[in-house]
This record gives sequence, C-alpha cells and structure tokens, in this order.
Amino acid sequence: MAYYRSAGHVPPKRHTQHRSPDGALYFEELMGEEGFSSDSALLYHANIPSAVVAYRSWDLPDQSLVPNHPLISRHLTTHKLFEEGGSGVDGVTGRRLLLGNADVRIAYVVADAVSPYYRNAIGDECLYVESGSATLETVFGDLPVADGDYAIVPRATTYRIVPDGPVRLYVIEANSHIAPARRYLSKFGQFLEHAPFCERDLRPPGSPRVVEGTDVEVFIKHRGSGPGGLAGTVHTLPHHPFDVVGWDGCLYPYAFNVRDFEPITGRVHQPPPVHQVFEGNNFVICNFVPRKVDYHPLSIPVPYYHSNVDSDEVMFYCGGDYEARKGSGIGPGSISLHPGGHPHGPQPGAYERSIGAEFFDELAVMVDTFRPLELGEAARASDDGAYAYSWAKGDRGETGATDG
Repeated sequence: MAYYRSAGHVPPKRHTQHRSPDGALYFEELMGEEGFSSDSALLYHANIPSAVVAYRSWDLPDQSLVPNHPLISRHLTTHKLFEEGGSGVDGVTGRRLLLGNADVRIAYVVADAVSPYYRNAIGDECLYVESGSATLETVFGDLPVADGDYAIVPRATTYRIVPDGPVRLYVIEANSHIAPARRYLSKFGQFLEHAPFCERDLRPPGSPRVVEGTDVEVFIKHRGSGPGGLAGTVHTLPHHPFDVVGWDGCLYPYAFNVRDFEPITGRVHQPPPVHQVFEGNNFVICNFVPRKVDYHPLSIPVPYYHSNVDSDEVMFYCGGDYEARKGSGIGPGSISLHPGGHPHGPQPGAYERSIGAEFFDELAVMVDTFRPLELGEAARASDDGAYAYSWAKGDRGETGATDG
C-alpha cells in the first residue's frame, strides 16, 4: 500500500539498534518491492529471519494448463469442485487451478482445515471470500476476513489461513504486484476524490505478536521447471516465523470489503473500467455491485455486445439475484470465460426486457487479462459444455447487470 503504518515496537530511526528489555538485539528485515526502488516495510525479528535447518520439495497441486481450443466461451461451475464442509481441505494446498497464463493464475478452494505456513515467492495474491470467514495469520499480524472481503497479500509474506468453518475462496495469484487502479491515485499514492473507495475502507492487520515454536515448516511457491514454470519447496525454520515485535512502512497485507465499493453510474451504460478495483501486470480486477442503473429515458441497462479484442474476460458470480439469467445455468459460484476475439453480451431477449429497470442486485468479481487464458484441471472438470451455444438457442434469459 502507498500509505505508511507502524505497528508494535520500532526504533526511532531505521537501521539502528533495537533491543529487547533484556538487551538482546532484534534483527531488522527489509521486505521491499522492485529491489530497493518501491514500497517496503521494515520488520524487527527476535531471531535471524533467514535461518533454515532443513528443506525438501513440495509437490504443488496440478498446475497444468491447456489452450482454450477450439476457442469458445465457457461456463465453469465451481460449487461442484468440493464437497460441502468437513472435507479436511486447507486454503493453500487444496487450491484447484481454474485458469492461467504467464501473468496470473485463478484458483478456487473450499477450506475447513488450517493451512500450513505459506509464502508465495512469485507475486502478490488476492483472496476473495465468497462465503464463510477466516483469519489470515501473517508475519505482520492477524487479518480477519469474511464474506465479501478481498485480502491483498504481498509477495513473500509468510502467512496461513485459519478458517472459522468452511470458507469459499476465489484466489487470484499474480506474477507481479497487485494494487488499486493507478487512475484512482495521486502521483504520491493518495486516493483521489473520484475513486470509488479510499484509505478509510482498507483494513490492515492487527499488531504483530511473537509466537514461540521450533522446527516450523513454511511452504514456498516459487519459479521452477514444473508445469507453468512453478515449483514448491518446504523450509524448516529453527524458530517460528512470527517472531516480529514491530514493523513499519508502506508494504503489508490488507483487506477491503466489496460492500464498501461506491459504484459509478451514468445516464447511459457505463463501460467495465468504472467497476475496476485492483490491477496487476497485464490484468485488472473489477467488481459489479448492487447499484442503480442507467437513467436516460431511452437507456438499455444491460451491456451492449462487445468484442474484447485485447483481453479475455472472466466473471465470477458470487451473490445477488440471478433470476434474470433463467435458463443460462449461471448462478452463485459460476464463472464465465469470454475469450478475446469473440463477441459476447446479453442473452437473447435481454435488451428488451431490461428496459425500464432501475436497479440491479448482483455481485460479481471480474478479471480481464491481456494475454489469452488457458484451462486448468478445475476448469476442465467443471465446464458445463453447453454455454457456448446459449446465444443461438432462442430466449435463454438475460445477463442482468453484468458486462458478461
């Protein structure tokens, strides 16, 4: 994040001695982006943070990808991928890969077990909580999350996911950093007046706490020669990684609830960029929230048909009233994939039936990528096989408020 925070105990001046009450010297760690040229945080550890006493390979969940070929639109039904509760699945090793390319991977998991300690050494993660609640225990402090929350976890942050019960997570793993859309920010990083959310809406973790422990395993996802150019390693640390007495800086995990997004509307249909919330390298994240719709007397509230010639569009439907899509099969937990190079838009009959609507009640998270997406094992397992034909079969219902 672009604004400064301090938590716990830090010395008055950075890179100077910081000692415990009994005189022991704390170990300062700089966690920074883009070498030493971007946002960073300084963490003060009771033990040497680089100490490792053992290591072994971690066989990652299936990361294989196959092209979306022949090129078609697809409907993925994520709720069929996991049993309802009591499954013993955790939110890290249990992720199932839906879609991916060289810039981003999208996964889904229903977790009810505590995950191992984990660090993504490739890029930032954005976890969207579809339902349930959990605590992200991080090296910076605890970050509680619940339905409708995004959690942004910076690259190389050590954390684990502790569910309160079954929690459904939609996971966006970047090969870069994830941040609020640049057009919402001043040149110094403050949210501007036209932004649909601001610093007051962001929730940082609580104060750090020193956790005792020895021989603690940390699972690390990193670049390698496996499928997708990924590999996994488990480091065993002689001391618990959560031994931080204080930290400060502009880099840390935070949460943002989708209900705090203030929708931008107009007299006629607004394009998807008004719904943007975050961005990474070669992809953006948008959300469609309940809102009043177009108020021009001749407006057509549903989106016009569009060809995203430079991007693939992924819509995750995670709440609201989907009666308007009667017959399409789309509902909560559905994902639609509309590939670049092929036009898409409302189902037959949607234009006419949407006229006169004043409010759309739906919730969806969209990812637009600027390289083609390929299909992971979870997409291949959950594709309904029929969605591509839905525009040619007469009146299949309307798309409601989405730009899908």
